Amino acid sequence: MREDRVGMQEQFWVKMNGEQLPLFLKEMSQASFRETEAIAFVCIGTDRSTGDALGPLVGSALKEAGYPFVIGTLEAPCDASNMVVRLSEIPQGSVVIAIDACLGQKQSVGLYQISNQPLLPGKSVGKRLPPVGDYTIAAMVNADGPKQYAILQTTSLHRVLAMAREVTDAIKHAFPIKGIQNDMMIQI
Repeated sequence: MREDRVGMQEQFWVKMNGEQLPLFLKEMSQASFRETEAIAFVCIGTDRSTGDALGPLVGSALKEAGYPFVIGTLEAPCDASNMVVRLSEIPQGSVVIAIDACLGQKQSVGLYQISNQPLLPGKSVGKRLPPVGDYTIAAMVNADGPKQYAILQTTSLHRVLAMAREVTDAIKHAFPIKGIQNDMMIQI
């Protein structure tokens, strides 16, 4: 992660819907990233919990699309059991975008929190894991409540899949891979 990146710009946490996500990420990429910077996506979660599968779903889709630096897929998740080891795989000097599911207020379910601050994985379920990323995309997949594990286990798979598609499409729009043709992609 790049310590200098946070100090150079105003800190923000922005909540938005899926239609706003690609445009915001595109604006953020144009304002904050240099063409030569390598971007690593750390997609946090597990395939063993419906509500926590968003990160690995996004990671698998990004890998299939050809993104070179993706940590956390359905095949090889990045979760609480292996996070420290998986974070050591981040290429030196990369800008890290952390992606994870989270629980939020009932009226915020289906929205995204975007930030130029690190993600605090496991926070909603009381875990203490290392902060991840220079930037955060947190998808609010369900409403918070007293039994977070049960809530994540019973979260709608339809919602998680739809939100994973929105995040993947927004990333493809904002951070296109050079040399790959896609109707939403342009070169940065």
